[in-house]
Amino acid sequence: MARTYGGVAPEQRRADRRERLLTAGLELFTSAGFRHTKITEVCARAGVSTRNFYEEFSGKEDMLRTLHDRINSLALDHVTAALDEVAEADAMTRIATLLDVFIDTVTVDPRLPRLNYVEAVGVSADLEQQHQIWVDRWATFIETEARRAARHGAAPDRDYRLTAIALVGAATGLLREWQAHEPPLPVEDVGAELRALMLAAIMRPGKILEISGNPGAPSGVEQSSREGELGGSRLT
Repeated sequence: MARTYGGVAPEQRRADRRERLLTAGLELFTSAGFRHTKITEVCARAGVSTRNFYEEFSGKEDMLRTLHDRINSLALDHVTAALDEVAEADAMTRIATLLDVFIDTVTVDPRLPRLNYVEAVGVSADLEQQHQIWVDRWATFIETEARRAARHGAAPDRDYRLTAIALVGAATGLLREWQAHEPPLPVEDVGAELRALMLAAIMRPGKILEISGNPGAPSGVEQSSREGELGGSRLT
């Protein structure tokens, strides 16, 4: 039976060390830069030995891949859970929810888009393959919602695969600009721009005009709250 130290089991101590290493990696990769960060610096920041580092990761790139995958997985989990809560909602509400939760998740910490869309780019063939896997996953997610909108008459009935891939690229570009811009760009502006792009790419023009805050929308349409309706300059 494994011994505990200070009431903490070995498995928990190792999990804690791993989290400290990942936190230190995120901090250093997005400040000093991935290529300029040394493993010894990550270990010093995390307060662990290099032996502990190699118990968790095969090297610095392995840690970067882990962080990249974790950030995307977190965003996908949040978006999936949010869409489950509006399972019976109309297509526009679901698309708005998808965008709102995604933007909220990846901009809660400016280091997240910095790592995913700057530091993790062009590092190796393996990391580019992982990046492509996530592009495909997000594109499939968007494509599924577009097809749902088409089934409900809110979007044309067509192939949305290339549109979805283009929208993933647009989101990547906007978030890269957001994390790099000085002074910082309002998150609301990034969300509104991505909303406009996605709606223009997917929805029927007549449906877009029904949305409060868009040019040509009926004056009697109320501004939405954050309860799942589109409105204002922020995705909801």
